[in-house]
Amino acid sequence: MGRPVSLTIHSGYPDFLDLPWDQPLSDWPIHSTRLVELPHGLSRHPVVFINYEGAVYALKELAQSDAKKEYENLIRIEALHLPVVIPVGFVQVNTETNDHSILITQYLDRSLPYRMLFMSQGLERYRTHLLDAMAGLLVQMHLVGVFWGDCSLSNTLFRRDAGALQAYMVDTETTEVNSDRLSPTLRFHDLEIMEENIDCELAELKFLGILATVKNQIPIANTGGYIRIKYQNLWEEITRPIIIGTGENYRIQERIRMLNDMGFSVGDVRITPTESGNELKFDVAVTDRSFHRDQLYGLTGLFVEEMQARKMMNEIQEQRALLSQSNGYETPLSVAAYHWLQITYKPISEQLNGLVNTHTTIAELYCQVLEHKWYLSERAGHDVGHQSATADYIEKIGQNILLDI
Repeated sequence: MGRPVSLTIHSGYPDFLDLPWDQPLSDWPIHSTRLVELPHGLSRHPVVFINYEGAVYALKELAQSDAKKEYENLIRIEALHLPVVIPVGFVQVNTETNDHSILITQYLDRSLPYRMLFMSQGLERYRTHLLDAMAGLLVQMHLVGVFWGDCSLSNTLFRRDAGALQAYMVDTETTEVNSDRLSPTLRFHDLEIMEENIDCELAELKFLGILATVKNQIPIANTGGYIRIKYQNLWEEITRPIIIGTGENYRIQERIRMLNDMGFSVGDVRITPTESGNELKFDVAVTDRSFHRDQLYGLTGLFVEEMQARKMMNEIQEQRALLSQSNGYETPLSVAAYHWLQITYKPISEQLNGLVNTHTTIAELYCQVLEHKWYLSERAGHDVGHQSATADYIEKIGQNILLDI
């Protein structure tokens, strides 16, 4: 290779020895046939993409010790189960005139640079969801003690995977990983950086005339502020302690409904016993319009509308939390779904069969029973149960449905 090169590569990946490491990345197009063209955000550093047997890797050129530092940051962040690009390795290159290093990460397949969504006329409808995803990513990071330090559109990728919308960290040069939840001061500082970076980036796109404008969308100057507000609302809702007592299981659904109304889907619900009761904790994600529908179908075989599926998946998540608490170990979602289907959904569906007409379905009636149950439980101050809610629904509302047949 002509000059000393030191490669540190994670096991299971190519050795990358055939690449022209003695050349600067900017000259690689004339020295290697492995390069491929892919969209990417703005970067302060040279970036290229290479192809090994169909697997694509991103290479970023940095100062001498920076690639090693960022590689170690990525490993620590990945270990925290945060959405981040996968670290593959780093390379130290010593030349006669310049010492530098190169970070290697696995290319995030099916992803787009976040800023591209503001340049394309065909992707405007995703913008608000993606800004919500950015807020959710920052909340996830801060909850486990990660300070980003350079959150921006260019440093974020977006991927739609089985209906889920997820923002991924790409650049972690300035990241700091702490052992505890981030302090209010650091969280505020991270949000300040995010807001300034994003507003400046979009102002630049507008100045260059390549920003796709959309009617009734968030003004460019308010985009960072929108993410901050979404972040603050989500942070407060997730970190606000909620203790449920005996017979107050309906409050699990109450909390999930509130998060749903904020635009977030609940992933896992965890119940932790405390001296004063059971404390609820939530994991959240931003989801696209068919995510719950596909998820419910995969778990139960039920094919319903998205909003109906969301309510049913919320019930399954509640069931999973209660089973996990009762059994003393984590219950798989598939187990909770089967339990819900056999013990709850099918028996109630049978009772509602007589109310089905050309204007409604079993799934819609079941969701109406869930609404009725939540209303009765909130009024009573305790969980009234499915059977009681179903009987009350059929008695008080079912007759009106029958009149429409």
